Formats: sequence, C-alpha cells, structure tokens
Amino acid sequence: MRHALLLPALLLTLACSSKLDRAKAEDMIRREYPVVVPVTVPEQASAEKGTSEHARLATLKENLDRSGWFDSAVRTESGREVFTFRLKANAPKAIKAAPKGFSMPAAEAVFVRAVRMEPTREGARVVYEIRLENPTDQFPLFQALHSDVKPGAVKQRHATFERLRGAWTLTGTDEAFRKAE
Repeated sequence: MRHALLLPALLLTLACSSKLDRAKAEDMIRREYPVVVPVTVPEQASAEKGTSEHARLATLKENLDRSGWFDSAVRTESGREVFTFRLKANAPKAIKAAPKGFSMPAAEAVFVRAVRMEPTREGARVVYEIRLENPTDQFPLFQALHSDVKPGAVKQRHATFERLRGAWTLTGTDEAFRKAE
C-alpha cells in the first residue's frame, strides 16, 4: 500500500518543480500579440519656442496639416506657442478619441521570440523580442515624432510567469501597447 502512494507523490513533486520551457513561454506570450502602436495627438499642447517639445509639436502640426484629417491652429500666449488640433468629420474611422486628444494606429508590434529565461523566487522572467510591422498611413507621422524608429525594428520586452496550481501562468509583461479592439 505504501508503494502505491509513493509513486503519485513522487510524480506530483516532479511536476511542481519542473521548469518553464521556452516553447510554452513563447506560446503564452504570443497570444498577447500583435499589439497596435498608436500615434497620440493632443487636443491642445504648448511649448516655448526653441525647445525640443516645440519642434515636436511643429512637426506634428505640419504632418497633420498634410493629412487633411485635422484642423490645426497656433497662437502665442505668455511667450509660449499653443497648438490646437481638431478632428475633421471626413477623418478615417481608425482615429479614436483618447484622454485629452486622439489616437490613431501607426503600426503593429508582433512577437518574435524568447531571448532569455531567468528563474525567480516566484517563477520565471522571460526576455523576449517584438518587431514593428504593418505600418499604416499614419506611420510617417509616428516616425516624425520618433526618428529612431523604423519598420522591422526589434525591441526587447519582459514577461513574468508564476506557477499556480501546478501550471505556469503568464502574470504580466512590460508591453506598453494593447491589442486592437
């Protein structure tokens, strides 16, 4: 009788101590992708002339004026220039209202691969790569604001896993963007 109980206990112990394998981690992370990389347009923003923020807002205005989707205006107030952007009725439906402005998709980020797996006290930490793909018509605007970004660029992200009730669970990532609705 003792031997009959020993085998299930031994198997349970081995199962609970098993490491997270790369393929399982990649499958769980892959479910969170692709994500939408947006361009955010404020309804109103101000900056002092000559600053990097002013240059960014001027570039944003120039690109939005070219798109024809926004009415934009600039006025001087207390030594600062105030930029105002209003969405036109004929703008694409992909442009959505966001807190204090508008958000439009610029590209997608897709999962590439797990790079490194590190055990932690609670479970495991996985370093993985994502790649910027499928640029939209708004991507040049995104690139004007983030000049170091190119389609196909690879970035690293991190995921945490915990072992809950004998199974590995993805408990979080540091991905800033979310899946499309």
